[in-house]
Amino acid sequence: MRVSEVMSRDVEFIGPDASARDAAILMGELDVGALPVGSAAEIEGVVTDRDLLYRVVAAGLDPNETRVGAVLSRPVVACSEADTVRAVMDMMATHNVRRMPVRDAAGAVTGWITLADLSRALLLGSDALQTSLKAMTEEA
Repeated sequence: MRVSEVMSRDVEFIGPDASARDAAILMGELDVGALPVGSAAEIEGVVTDRDLLYRVVAAGLDPNETRVGAVLSRPVVACSEADTVRAVMDMMATHNVRRMPVRDAAGAVTGWITLADLSRALLLGSDALQTSLKAMTEEA
């Protein structure tokens, strides 16, 4: 299974000059835990809810004055639409990330893949698991 089959193509970017507060508000509106910073053509980093918590709130910084560019995570760990799900799971584990941008052959960000996307794909795509779950629920 390829990344292109399970990724989300709806990606909302935030600029590096946006405030940490703006990032938190946008994350809440979108119900996401991270935002890519920059644009599809040039991603500068990723800002996560943990970045905001530890690098802004815990550090006692003003979220209205602190810019996203000052607290984002780097380097950007990204994958390709053509990568296998297994390869992306390995990359996520190696780099200890829960989500990553997906790039096309030209390097532009075309999507976003998360652990939830991967879990859903693996659960739905596993006939053995589906059979076991069905058997368990029918026994009850």
